[in-house]
Amino acid sequence: MTLTERLTHYEKLMRLDKPIGILLLLWPTLWAQWLASHGRPDWLILWLFIIGVVLMRSAGCVINDYADRDIDPQVARTRERPLAAGKVSPKEALLLAAGLALLAFLLVLPLGKLVIGLSVVALFLAASYPFTKRFFAIPQAYLGIAFGFGIPMSYAALWGAVPLEAWLLLAANVFWAVAYDTEYAMVDRVDDLEIGIKTSALTFGRYDLAAIAVCYAATLGILAWVGWHRQMNVAFYAGLGVAAVIAFYHLILIRQRDPQQCFRAFLHNTWFGAAVFGGIVLNYVFRSL
Repeated sequence: MTLTERLTHYEKLMRLDKPIGILLLLWPTLWAQWLASHGRPDWLILWLFIIGVVLMRSAGCVINDYADRDIDPQVARTRERPLAAGKVSPKEALLLAAGLALLAFLLVLPLGKLVIGLSVVALFLAASYPFTKRFFAIPQAYLGIAFGFGIPMSYAALWGAVPLEAWLLLAANVFWAVAYDTEYAMVDRVDDLEIGIKTSALTFGRYDLAAIAVCYAATLGILAWVGWHRQMNVAFYAGLGVAAVIAFYHLILIRQRDPQQCFRAFLHNTWFGAAVFGGIVLNYVFRSL
């Protein structure tokens, strides 16, 4: 195997060719960066967090494939992943994940003891999430905590503390993650049932659409409460309104539970996160005029 081929396999193992995961992790981090800085982010801290998001999401993907190395070959959508197909060894995967996690850890060293401590928790969440599918009925909720941990870390970096607002934003992200990752899990429902792993799509059963709708509503409700407490202006609520329309569109896409449409809805969630972020940014832009 040439060096170019090996690097290509590493790229696919880290899912750098599929940036949706990076975006779904990045949006809540950006929400927190703008809210914690009152619309005036510290650009150095912001870039450290953006790079950290890419590194930790990549490490998480590698760990996920390592944990699922015996499961992925049995699922049509995942059997060609580098580890499942035998193109990357388990030892290589662990070394790659460790290297990525170390780089991410080095990024937070200048940000203080609280951020460093939270980064250890974030690493534990990312490393342990893949194994929750063996015993947790809704592992997507655990994913939401892991994907949203950039929120309390952002407040810790900018405030030196983690206020209630940060935990509320994290809760909103958990509901959002359950919504979009249930759509994702609906794609593999048949395979997952045969293999015996647990997902929210299987747990919710015939109530999956209702559960997704409730999770989107809870996400928007918590964000609206944060906006009310912050006395955000109409731009923020317009962003939430756009996000609500996007969520309704997703429910239309998945109403027949067609796997391709469910996957399409999952991918489209980046626009939900972007709409919320756009409302936050415009709120501060209009305030400064």
